[in-house]
Amino acid sequence: MIRLDGATFLLQWAVGGLAFLWVTNRRREVGVGYGWLLRGVFGALATGSVVLGFALGWVPVREIAGIGVVVATATALAVSAVRRATPERIPTSMDLVAPAIGVVGLVAAGVDAGSPVWLSVPRTLVGAAFLGVVSDAMLLGHWYLVQPGLPRRPLLELVRLAAVILPVEVAVMLIPTGMVSVLDGSVDDQYGGILGWMWVACALTTGVLLLVTRAALRERQYAAVMAATGLLYLAILTAFGTDLVARAVLA
Repeated sequence: MIRLDGATFLLQWAVGGLAFLWVTNRRREVGVGYGWLLRGVFGALATGSVVLGFALGWVPVREIAGIGVVVATATALAVSAVRRATPERIPTSMDLVAPAIGVVGLVAAGVDAGSPVWLSVPRTLVGAAFLGVVSDAMLLGHWYLVQPGLPRRPLLELVRLAAVILPVEVAVMLIPTGMVSVLDGSVDDQYGGILGWMWVACALTTGVLLLVTRAALRERQYAAVMAATGLLYLAILTAFGTDLVARAVLA
């Protein structure tokens, strides 16, 4: 089974978002402001994770790692702000520190989530990657309003990665005891199986939205980027449904 824990969820979201920030920033194509935006957003989520953890039942390694994520993210933000005039001097590797620390916390959270550990840990890590890549893709789509000359390659890369991670997310949630058990009635979702089929709908819709987003980005008009961003808004809703509905039912 798996636990639906607010502190773990926020840490997953923060770690995944910060990891894919590095994926986008490593080629130095995106302006420094994009890094400020994402470090601020996901640093705040990591802070929320620590606060919830201490308030509602702490997992020592997770909370210590969460504090490390906050400190590493704040440090990267400060360095990029100080060196904003010379962005080439900002080491891209500094954006790997926070997610590396965060992975330790997520493994601890997965172990704490319950048995079997071999399944709960991958679910926690894959969920982090899935939530992070979809969120970053939507935020990057908005960034084109600030940097309209930005090539589409960074956004296409995130959309492709999201399409690759989605089947893995679905697979780890299907493994028994998982959503297969909900769909065949072995696990009661308390709603006559509706939540199980809602999860299926969320997963399928996310896949369709990612495919349509890739198709939109093949169009040459600038409006195609904005259309893709709108589709990614919807994909975030269905992606979070894919992850959170499964966690809620299997908790």
